[in-house]
Amino acid sequence: MGCGDSKPAVETAPSSGGASGAPAVKTTTANESKNIEAQLAAFQLEEEAIIKMLLLGAGESGKSTIFKQMRLLYGTERSDEDLRMYGVVARSNIVVAVRKLCSHLRNLGLEEELDRESRENEDLEDGDHNSMTCRQAYDELMAYLVDNTATASAQDPTGEGTEDRRDWVGQSPRAGLAANNDAKQFLAHHESIRILWQSNTMKQVWVKRSIVNVIDAHKEYLNDIPRLSSQDYRPTTQDVLIARVRTTQVVMEKYRIDGIDFEMYDVGGQRSERRKWIDCFDGVTAVIFVAALSEFDQTLAEAKRTNRMVEALELFRSVCNNRAFANTPVMLFLNKKDIFAEKIMYSDIAEQRSFRDYTG
Repeated sequence: MGCGDSKPAVETAPSSGGASGAPAVKTTTANESKNIEAQLAAFQLEEEAIIKMLLLGAGESGKSTIFKQMRLLYGTERSDEDLRMYGVVARSNIVVAVRKLCSHLRNLGLEEELDRESRENEDLEDGDHNSMTCRQAYDELMAYLVDNTATASAQDPTGEGTEDRRDWVGQSPRAGLAANNDAKQFLAHHESIRILWQSNTMKQVWVKRSIVNVIDAHKEYLNDIPRLSSQDYRPTTQDVLIARVRTTQVVMEKYRIDGIDFEMYDVGGQRSERRKWIDCFDGVTAVIFVAALSEFDQTLAEAKRTNRMVEALELFRSVCNNRAFANTPVMLFLNKKDIFAEKIMYSDIAEQRSFRDYTG
């Protein structure tokens, strides 16, 4: 083992009386060899004692959420730098969701419904006539976040950006340029987002969110816009858990539970990331395969015609039949049960082309 030179080490003896000394070969004694072998054996025993868990599953199945929950229960606390990154990500996640929902509202032909709701709210005697209507909020978000038809001066009239130096979250280089830009957009348009989200028309769009693959858990963010837009906002544990950051590399965390050392590996679930899985197969103690129950009516982000549940079934089959896991336990973790229980009340499994034979 190791990457050192296999040749014996050579030391030069100190010169005496001006004459050059002859090189002396340093030999390894029998006791030193035994010590090295004992150290290697002890290291191997330590490695074999570690429980190595590998999280596998399709993209957005909830692997990273489980990974973060394990750190919450058994790992180290999040630093302020971590929390600032997740603050940027949470705000960015809201903008990503709003883009999809606004575009979906237009595609569903609900703009007239939004107009009607705006007129009805204006006619109410106890309505808030000082704030913008839901139609005005929608038009603003479409111009700034979807169609990008707003002029540069309108988007940033001061030329100084929307960042507030007093905002605790601020920016995070770790979150990436796109997320930081979306977080700025959130702070600039959070009131429009709040007004549109509270409209009855948007509630109709939310019911049909599976068509555009809006992450279900981000409803919690949308229900709490004032808190996330506050200058004092610090992400809560729940904010961190539901924050969506695409996994693009192998991530490992170490835990010690009841005197036993664990290593848990999280990998990207999208098709483009699965080629990296092979690097994690060696020496795995167990595989946890994560499948989301609620995704029976959704399609892959990277392949719009492929049903997510079908993809999970095929992927699970290939994992179970992989020779690398011939002697490795594979545990199936059915995730997002709460979202499934809610969704099944209005989304019929049998309406999905892949599950037309379902009669349950």
